[in-house]
Amino acid sequence: MKVVTLSVALTSPELTYGIHTTMSEEDDDVILILRDDRVQDEDGRFTVEVETGNGIHLSQGGSPNGANGAVIQAGEYSYTAPDGTPVVVKFVANENGYQPESDKLPVAPVFPHPIPQFVLDQIAFAAAQDALNDDSEEA
Repeated sequence: MKVVTLSVALTSPELTYGIHTTMSEEDDDVILILRDDRVQDEDGRFTVEVETGNGIHLSQGGSPNGANGAVIQAGEYSYTAPDGTPVVVKFVANENGYQPESDKLPVAPVFPHPIPQFVLDQIAFAAAQDALNDDSEEA
């Protein structure tokens, strides 16, 4: 009689901040976390500084100074695009939403020509019709 022993080892991934220290055959590109500094004050203020081995950098801070204790944040992040172009985005997030600024963000084109008079006339006509409809509904 032949006895076969089967052994199975189960492990869970290590859940830590900081440098990724384990590697498997599936990990083709492991990017090191070079810096991960986080400060959280008791009053809700915070700062975060993160830098990776592939050139990504994040720096942001915030505080609960918004309406109803909403957190207002500001900072910037940078990275290198796949074509080699450096990208820097500065941002503010407050009661007006997320507001990024970068020369790499798309901008709507300037309207290429003045609005023709017949279009302006049609807009004025529609506004006059709306005013007449509003007056007749109130009567």
